[in-house]
Amino acid sequence: MAPTVNNSPTPGPSFEGTPLGGSHAASVSYRERRAWIGEYFDRTAADAWKALTSDAPVSRVRATVRAGRDRMRHTLLTWLPPDLHGKRVLDAGCGTGTASIELAQRGAEVVAIDLSPTLVQHAQERAEEVGIDDIDFRSGDMLDPSLGHFDYVVAMDSIIHYELEDMVKALATLAPRVNERMLITVAPRTPMLTVMRAVGKLFPRSDRSPSIVPVSENAFRKALAAEPVLDSWGMVGTRLIESGFYRSMAINLQHATLGAHGTRRG
Repeated sequence: MAPTVNNSPTPGPSFEGTPLGGSHAASVSYRERRAWIGEYFDRTAADAWKALTSDAPVSRVRATVRAGRDRMRHTLLTWLPPDLHGKRVLDAGCGTGTASIELAQRGAEVVAIDLSPTLVQHAQERAEEVGIDDIDFRSGDMLDPSLGHFDYVVAMDSIIHYELEDMVKALATLAPRVNERMLITVAPRTPMLTVMRAVGKLFPRSDRSPSIVPVSENAFRKALAAEPVLDSWGMVGTRLIESGFYRSMAINLQHATLGAHGTRRG
């Protein structure tokens, strides 16, 4: 019997407060950050995000961000096989579903999850508009173990709001349930981004958006190497994408049992 596909986003976490036992990552800082990010994207930025990820007219600044995100998504997806039939993929932080739709069009079984129920609902509507009705859309925590096992994880601009320690813990939480690759992005540390983050902390919490946490490639590599759960994973590719106000680094994390071309050894 074919598995039943969930075509309705499941309810997300409460953004008013996250219970201490409600996360599948260890740190309180992750849980607090998760609640804030979810509330911001669901209540404050949902309309702007829908416009940014569509063909709607946007400002010149936002147009550069849109172009950068398009290039980033293309970069990440080129690290996956063109034919994904028989593969299960987690789109962690799916937003309005652009990557999820492309993955499904390649034949993948896609689980698309985001903290914002509003964005997930919009993603489902977009998928239905192009004739795709078999993506498993969910609203909740990308680290939830009930999501099951995957061949690949795509996490585009979804862990960039967390501190480095929490980024690595999140990857360590996912890794035991991923067979082949985790494709992620981080915000490369620059003097400007560091200053912008420091200035942002001076504003009242209610006036802030979730800041991006800048990370140097060297610091990320060291943190990755120091996490025992990730011993069998390595960085096999990076690519910096710059477009106006968008600056992000793609990272290809590959399981050690895969060869240079992504094929299983033995």
